[in-house]
Amino acid sequence: MLDRNDPSKSSPYRIFTRDEWASLRADTPLTLSTGEIDRLRSLNDPIDVSEVEAIYLPISRLLALYVAATQQLFRATKSFLGYNDTKMPYVIGVAGSVAVGKSTTARILKALLARWPNTPRVELITTDGFLYPNAVLAAEGLMERKGFPESYDLPALLRFLSDVKAGKSPVTAPVYSHLVYDVVPGETATVDRPDILIVEGLNVLQTGRPPRDGKDIPFVSDFFDFSIYIDADEEVIHDWYVQRFLRLRQTAFRDPQSFFRKYAEVSEAEALRIAESLWSRINLLNLRDNILPTRHRAGLVLRKGENHRIEQVALRRL
Repeated sequence: MLDRNDPSKSSPYRIFTRDEWASLRADTPLTLSTGEIDRLRSLNDPIDVSEVEAIYLPISRLLALYVAATQQLFRATKSFLGYNDTKMPYVIGVAGSVAVGKSTTARILKALLARWPNTPRVELITTDGFLYPNAVLAAEGLMERKGFPESYDLPALLRFLSDVKAGKSPVTAPVYSHLVYDVVPGETATVDRPDILIVEGLNVLQTGRPPRDGKDIPFVSDFFDFSIYIDADEEVIHDWYVQRFLRLRQTAFRDPQSFFRKYAEVSEAEALRIAESLWSRINLLNLRDNILPTRHRAGLVLRKGENHRIEQVALRRL
């Protein structure tokens, strides 16, 4: 947790308590109904109207200001250069561990930002679609590394973001199914010059080691205008992951097409053992080695408590 009261630590962030951040909503109206919020939240993520009002309305207000300033800068630069360039989308990255609530955050922000007059077209893409298909991962011995940086088709993801930033239209992205736990062959999502593109994924703030030959290599985060990291204690995320796994046994895992159908048939004790094993072998390692080390690169860090309520907000200083 970031500590604003420790003078020995120099931080690039300005730290806000929940109440301090909520006060920055000002007069921003709530444009989502209770029913809409219920439909946007993920399994095991009990977000409600009070959370949207306290946390997400101030974020949407801040981002609307940032986007408006960027649009103004674009117009001034275009006038200075005498070019007739196409306006580039404002790209927001959302990062964090599995089970921490990235998808809910991304969907809530998409809905709120689409209601601001200067950003009516907001699109959301998850990097899951850029995972290599299971057949490729299995052939390369990477099924146990699914979600780690090496399991993604990084060149394809970078081409997608480069095309979006260049104003190409339309641009397509592959689609991932959590039901079958694989990329869906032939299915794509289309992005057509949005005002804002939200990119959600585990490792979107990852950098990696630069090459030794001096060649330039882009990172996914190079295409971001703003980034958000969803944070919580390791033990808390572990509990959320296990709880979600056990709940999925009673819901999605029972679908005959589910990749995890076999887990719906085992005893609760065996399911708990499996969830603990998946967490420790895969998700915990990915969190420690690849995801958590990128937290400091985010423009905004949302710190959650045990009940999924955001207790602290850290905004990077300009």
